[in-house]
Amino acid sequence: MKKILFVASEAAPFVATGGLAEVVGSLSKALAERGCDVRVVLPLYSDIEGKWREKFRFIGSVNVPVAWRNQYCGVFCYEKDGVTFYFTDNEYYFKRKGCYGHFDDGERFAFFCRSALEILPLVDFTPDVIHCHDWQAALAAIYLKTIYCRDSRFCNVRTVFTIHNIEYQGKYSLDNLQWLFGIDAYYQGLVEYNGCINLMKGAIECCDRLSTVSPSYAEEIKTPYFSHGLDSIIRRNESKLRGILNGIDPDYYDPATDNALYAKYDAKKPQNKAVCKEQLQRMFNLPVRPNTPVVAMISRLVAHKGLDLVTAVIDEALQDDVQFVILGTGDGYYEHFFTELALRHPQQVAAVIAFNSALSRQIYSGADMFLMPSRSEPCGLSQMIASRYGTVAIVRETGGLKDSITPYGNGGNGFTFADYNAHDMLYVLRQAMEVYRDRTRWKALVSKAMRTDFTWKVSAEKYDKLYDEAME
Repeated sequence: MKKILFVASEAAPFVATGGLAEVVGSLSKALAERGCDVRVVLPLYSDIEGKWREKFRFIGSVNVPVAWRNQYCGVFCYEKDGVTFYFTDNEYYFKRKGCYGHFDDGERFAFFCRSALEILPLVDFTPDVIHCHDWQAALAAIYLKTIYCRDSRFCNVRTVFTIHNIEYQGKYSLDNLQWLFGIDAYYQGLVEYNGCINLMKGAIECCDRLSTVSPSYAEEIKTPYFSHGLDSIIRRNESKLRGILNGIDPDYYDPATDNALYAKYDAKKPQNKAVCKEQLQRMFNLPVRPNTPVVAMISRLVAHKGLDLVTAVIDEALQDDVQFVILGTGDGYYEHFFTELALRHPQQVAAVIAFNSALSRQIYSGADMFLMPSRSEPCGLSQMIASRYGTVAIVRETGGLKDSITPYGNGGNGFTFADYNAHDMLYVLRQAMEVYRDRTRWKALVSKAMRTDFTWKVSAEKYDKLYDEAME
C-alpha cells in the first residue's frame, strides 16, 4: 500500500480560505478510495470550529526545533473518509484569528513544516511520498534535502510539490536563513532568488516531482507573463513538471442532496432548478421573470478575476433583458462599484459583499449563467461547481478555465473567449443569451454541463502515477 503524507496549511472541511482547502480535502479522499494510506498534517488553528475540535484525539507531544528555538508541539488526530488527519498544536503560533497575514508567518510555517516531519516517529508513520502544497508547506521539501538529508528515517522518502498559485511565493530577507529557518549557509543557493529567500523557488529545486493544478497553467508559468518572476526556475525544472487538473467533491456539490437549496434536482430531472431561480429572484428583490437570464458572479473582488472587464461594459450589458447577481469580498473599489451598481439598477442587479458558502450554492442553483473572465486562473473550481448545478459557465480561456470549459458549438459545455478584452467578453455573453432564448438548445447545453465529469477520479489516478514516478 502506497503511503502518502500531505503537508498543507488548510483542508476542507476543517479550515478553508480558498480552493487549496477543497483540493487537499477532496484529493486525499479520492486517493484513499484508490487504496492509498493517506495522512494529512495541518496546523491546529483557533479558527477550527469546536464541532470538529471536540472530536480530535490527543496522541502526544514532541519538541520541534525552529532554528535556535525548541518549541512544544501537541499532536491531535481525526479520521474522516478513510484519511487520517493530524493537527499540530502550538498556541503561540496558531491561537490567533486567521490562517495567514501575520507578521511572523515565516516562523509559523517553519515550525509547521518541521513539526510535520518531527511527529512521524510519534505517529509511527514513514511515508513513501510527502506531498507539499504551496509556499506554506515548501519548507518540508527543502528541509528533507538540507537538515534531514543524512537522517536514515527519510532516506527513501520522496517529495512532490504542488503550485496552487505561483503569485504567492514566501519571500524573506536573506538574513533569516539561519536565524529564522535554521538552514545552513551552505544551502543558501537552493532558496536564494533575486537577492532574497524564496521558499517556493527552494521547493521547486528540491522536490522530486513538481505539479500544478491544470495542464494549461503548467505551460503558462513557463512564461514571464504568468510566472511572477519564476519562469526561469520553472523552465529549468520542467522535466519534472506535470499539470493535473483539479476536481471537485461530487458528494458535497450535489444539487440532488444539497440541503442549502430551495429545491433539489439532478441532470435527469432538472425541473426544480426553475424553483431555485424563482426563489433567488425573490430573495434579492429582483422581478420574478422566468425567461430573463440570471448571470452570477461568485468571486474575490480583485482585478485579476476579470472585474475590470466587467466594470468596463456592465452598463452596456444591462441594456439587454438580463439580471446580475454578485457575491464576494475584496478590493474596496470593486465592493463600492457593485454596491452602487445595484442601487442604480435595483431591477437588474443584486450585490452581496460577503462570503457565505450556503448562499453561494443557492446562487449556483438559481442562476442560468456563471461569468468568470479571469486574467489568470491556475485552475478555478467555481466554473466546475456552477456546471454541476446546471449553470452554464462563461469563461476566459486561461489556465484551468481553458481545460475545464469547452466552447459551445464544438460540442462544448459552456462559452469561452480568448483575448482579455471587455467587448469580447460581452460578445460571448450575448451569444449565450441568444442560445438561452432557444429553450431546446439551452436545455441540451445545461444537461451537457451537468453531466461533465469534474470528479477527482481521473486526476487522482494521475497523482498516483506521479507518486510512482517520484518513487522511481
